[in-house]
Amino acid sequence: MNLYRQSIALFGIVLPALACALLVALGLTLKSRMLDSLNNKQALFKTYETNRVKALEIESAIILQRPHIAHWTALLAEESSSAVNTHLRAIAETLPSKEFQKTAFERSTSRGGFGSATAQNSSQLRIVFRGTFRTMQRAFLELESRMPQLQLQELRIDPNPNQQTPSPLLNFQVNYTAWEN
Repeated sequence: MNLYRQSIALFGIVLPALACALLVALGLTLKSRMLDSLNNKQALFKTYETNRVKALEIESAIILQRPHIAHWTALLAEESSSAVNTHLRAIAETLPSKEFQKTAFERSTSRGGFGSATAQNSSQLRIVFRGTFRTMQRAFLELESRMPQLQLQELRIDPNPNQQTPSPLLNFQVNYTAWEN
C-alpha cells in the first residue's frame, strides 16, 4: 500500500484540488467579467435614457417653434428691397409726414459688409431719410421688428444742411445687410 500512496495522493487529492481551484478561479474571473459587463451596460443605458429624455425635451421645444420657422422661411423667401419699401410705406402712414421722409433708396446686388464674410445669400440696402430723431427711432424700431432679417451695418446721422435756422430735422443714412434665401 505504500507503493500507491504517492499516486493516490497525487491523483486523488492534489490533482482534484488543483482542478477545483482552477474551476473556482475560472468561475470568479467569469463572474467579475460579467459584473463589469453589467455595470458598463447599465452606465450605457443610463446615458441612453438621459440622452433620450433630453432629445424629447428638445423635440418638444422645436415643435413649438415650427410656426416661427415657417414664418422665417416666408420672410427670407421674399425680395428684400420690395419688402422694405412696402413696410416703409405702411410705417410712413402711421407717422407724421413732416417728421418722416424717405429721400433715397438703393439696393446693391453685390455682396458687401457682413454678407461678404458668409456663405448665406444677402443684399445691401442703403436708405436715406429726413426726420426728427424720435420719429426715426420709432420708424427703425417698427421696420426692424417687421423684418428681423435686416442687420444694421452703418447708421449716419447729420444735421440738415438745407435749412438756415436750427431745425429738429436730421438726415439719416442707413445701410442694412438683408439676409435672404
